[in-house]
Amino acid sequence: MQYQSQSIAKTYWLGALLIFAVQVLFGLIGGIIYVAPNLIPVDLMPFNEVRMIHTNALVVWLLLGFFGAAYYLIPEEAEREIYSPKLAYVQFAIFFLGALAAVVGYLFHYYAAEGRSYLEQPLWVKLGIVVAALIFLFNISMTVLQGRKTAITNVLLLGLWGVAIFFLFGFYNPANLSEDKLFWWYVVHLWVEGVWELVMASVLAFMMLKITGVDREVIEKWLYVIVATALFSGILGTGHHYYWIGAPGYWQWIGSIFSSLEVVPFLGMMSFTFIMAYKGRRDHPNKAALLWALGCSVLAFFGAGVWGFLHTLHGINFYTHGTQITAAHGHLAFYGAYVCLNLAMMTYAFPNLLNRAPYNQVLNMISFWVISAGVVFMTVALTFAGVLQTHLTRVQGVSFMDAADQLGLFFDLRLGAGVVTVLGVFLFIFSIIVPLKREAIEPGHAIGAPAE
Repeated sequence: MQYQSQSIAKTYWLGALLIFAVQVLFGLIGGIIYVAPNLIPVDLMPFNEVRMIHTNALVVWLLLGFFGAAYYLIPEEAEREIYSPKLAYVQFAIFFLGALAAVVGYLFHYYAAEGRSYLEQPLWVKLGIVVAALIFLFNISMTVLQGRKTAITNVLLLGLWGVAIFFLFGFYNPANLSEDKLFWWYVVHLWVEGVWELVMASVLAFMMLKITGVDREVIEKWLYVIVATALFSGILGTGHHYYWIGAPGYWQWIGSIFSSLEVVPFLGMMSFTFIMAYKGRRDHPNKAALLWALGCSVLAFFGAGVWGFLHTLHGINFYTHGTQITAAHGHLAFYGAYVCLNLAMMTYAFPNLLNRAPYNQVLNMISFWVISAGVVFMTVALTFAGVLQTHLTRVQGVSFMDAADQLGLFFDLRLGAGVVTVLGVFLFIFSIIVPLKREAIEPGHAIGAPAE
């Protein structure tokens, strides 16, 4: 059944795709600066500000994607319209305009000079984000409280409330550097390796429910197991960030043990999606959405799970921290777990929102393979760069800049992979927004699954 207020998601996702394009373009500019640092005048675009826009735009568009996913799936799960569509659009205006203002501010060297990556927004932008988050949480919580409660909505609400609560630590900036980093990771780690995983699990569960037709009871059992392992490993897994910041030594053991378990929920999500697809055996018309969902779980497992485990034990991290190995893990983990998740949900929902059959599916699926190939190749190049960098700087004692001179080949490869990735992103956006062939969906034959 289609609900009128699900159209709110379209506004959020179009805004997210715009910022997604900005994010990858600035990532490409950053790659160019690595290879040819004198090509772009440093006064015009300093690398630190290019990186700032790249990382902050990533977080903003992913959050817009999560908001859109919530506004799309909650009406179907709660079996009622969104509590207040007007509030949803007010929230979008505050969040989106605040994000654009922050990006413009970065370009003109106006940002919070606190040395806290991902949290460089000026105070007034942070306050705007809090206001938008409160509007969002009120709106979706009232919708769920007045409608049907399901495991999917419960887990999604828990994750989204966690996103808002842990962001509040971004306002606390103690003078002591060790204490600062201790609380800074409450935002960054407990987002991406904690509550964001709950959002990921609930959205994947919704998609598997609709695409495969497997019984809700089966999907909910898997969902609870995945959530339990994510929280059990992710919360104390924060310790792998406390190894070398002046925290007590016991964090080396806590971080190592629980971080090694963080691969479990991602293995669970990969197993879940493939088993549901196998058990369902439904010939769903939206093949592209299924491809993105399966690809999301696989790439998240390797990026967040395997590549995270490669350097998470403190005996290994002693040598590898702060190298390109971290960048390799970060790129594949963010792409696999959260970028693919948003693009999967958009691919599933846009045909219904625009009232036409799956469109440009071939181009959409080509974009999946192009973007994924670019990011995977980028990850491999950065991994080799990180291994060489670790050996040169941490074993042989070569200075940072002398070691960087020997990594040029890998940075060239990363730039090439970045070009491929940007091409794939624009292919995806084209396939979503500019359909080549319009096929109206007959009433009662929406692309989503029929009612259970």
